[in-house]
Amino acid sequence: MAADNTEALVRQAHERVFEPGSVIFDEGDPGEALFVIRSGTVELSRRGRTGRQVVAGLAAGDFFGEMSVLLGEPRTARAVATCECRALELDAPTLEAVCIDRPEVMIRLLRRLSGRLSDAERRLVALGIDELLRPVVRTMVRNAMPHADGFRIPGSLRTLAGESGLSMPEAHRALQQLLDQKLVRLVDDLLLTRDVEGLSACLDGPA
Repeated sequence: MAADNTEALVRQAHERVFEPGSVIFDEGDPGEALFVIRSGTVELSRRGRTGRQVVAGLAAGDFFGEMSVLLGEPRTARAVATCECRALELDAPTLEAVCIDRPEVMIRLLRRLSGRLSDAERRLVALGIDELLRPVVRTMVRNAMPHADGFRIPGSLRTLAGESGLSMPEAHRALQQLLDQKLVRLVDDLLLTRDVEGLSACLDGPA
């Protein structure tokens, strides 16, 4: 019976057809649906310090866009059809119903999320804190604005990450290092620094 329910739910999902080169969604777009590829291929990429970087190539049977749906956050990557692609678009209520009917779908999602977290952690270890600090500090110094208590650095963590060419975990790690060293302070959701020159000292050394 569960399989019948799932099939009915999937039939309610909207099948989309994307031409080669079509942008399915872009970084910063609202994440309202997950996509399951029925045919064709999709490339995921993200802005980086040296330009756009491909992070995954997907084919029939793969799904993507699940992070934004599950977390209710904007897209963190661009998805582009690399050839004609047919994909099912499942919104959050449909995805939840499918997971209830078919627990193996939820297990597959959890494995995918766990894999992404492990990859992110390995990347953070490999990068080293200096390589993260420099692009974040450059962005902060560039955007610093006079404030009654020194200088304020406008924007959210997502904005800081995007302008620095880093992922959210990388930017968070660098920001935490600056907070620990008391080079910046977080006061009522405002990021402040008293000494831009002291902050700039983090840029010393090879880039």
